[in-house]
Amino acid sequence: MLTLIELVGIFFFAVSGSLMAARRGFDMLGSAFLGGVTGLGGGVVRDLILNQSPATFAHPVYFLPPVLAALCVYAFTPAVQKLHRLVQIFDAAGLGLFCMTGTMKALENDVNPVTAVLLGVITGVGGGMLRDVISNVTPDLFNPRDVYALPAILGATATAFAWHFDVLNIAVGTGIAGLTFVLRLASIRFGWSVPLAAGHWHRQPNIPNHGDGPRRNF
Repeated sequence: MLTLIELVGIFFFAVSGSLMAARRGFDMLGSAFLGGVTGLGGGVVRDLILNQSPATFAHPVYFLPPVLAALCVYAFTPAVQKLHRLVQIFDAAGLGLFCMTGTMKALENDVNPVTAVLLGVITGVGGGMLRDVISNVTPDLFNPRDVYALPAILGATATAFAWHFDVLNIAVGTGIAGLTFVLRLASIRFGWSVPLAAGHWHRQPNIPNHGDGPRRNF
């Protein structure tokens, strides 16, 4: 069941990668590659941290969703102006599934709950971050006007609690993934954000330069 959920999550993330490839004008091979990086990247990083051989390379079936995603995007891509919103929707779906499966796999390997939550978040955000870096756009993870990791943290934490109290089943897991998905889309819709790294009282005011040379902040 965990493998099946992961394959569905890979497909959702891969679709977001292939949509980004279409948006950036990549060819079919670029679409399949970017979809594969997006869908498989977070899981590969998680497995390497767990000191395991990545399941991606042990089971070729994991490469099927990115190829299917590239074909689906090629056949059914809507108008270009709608691609960014579709990328966000499919990315949110993959985020909801992967933050849960990443946490579950870590817990299955007797990792402590805090580290398991961290690995769940890495699994959820890793592929999307690689996709954006390769596409030469600012990753959502580092966008100050966006909330990307927080829904994954909440979803991974809820998964760890459900596992600890032995109530994690298909229905509960679906609810956790759905809640993460809704929170991610709500953050986009309502423009939620988290405080910047430096408080407003630390930031320098914009003092006009009257020809005395460039200002230097030390």
